[in-house]
Amino acid sequence: MAESANNSGLLAVRLVTPDRVLLDATAEAVELPSMSGYLEALYGHAPLLTELGAGEVRLHGGTAGEQKFFVAWGFVEVLPERVTILAETALHPNEIDVAQAKLEMQAGEKLWHEAGDDGSKYDEANAVTRQAEEKIASAEGKSS
Repeated sequence: MAESANNSGLLAVRLVTPDRVLLDATAEAVELPSMSGYLEALYGHAPLLTELGAGEVRLHGGTAGEQKFFVAWGFVEVLPERVTILAETALHPNEIDVAQAKLEMQAGEKLWHEAGDDGSKYDEANAVTRQAEEKIASAEGKSS
């Protein structure tokens, strides 16, 4: 785990996917894409468990420095001294295959056009499209 952040005003931050640990560091602030919008965690934050959306995790200060990661789907646990991000998908922006992401966006648009009256298919199509859009924006440095 990251060096002890206790009494330093820094959060211990860990970003994990099912197949690897992408980050184990400290940060002054962590911006996260939750399903209800972006949130920022600082040292002393009230405990929170939320569903992770698609977008960028941005880290500021500490041993992490200024870093960004594309993430999609999972959960985030925020505690006063620690942030744990459990993501289904997480990539450094330079690991993103933009051509593949554009194909994923086209697949999402196709799903949307084929959804008919099925609301769950529209939800799936929107999730695929959003993930692809956020992936492309992260790779191009244009994430909001």
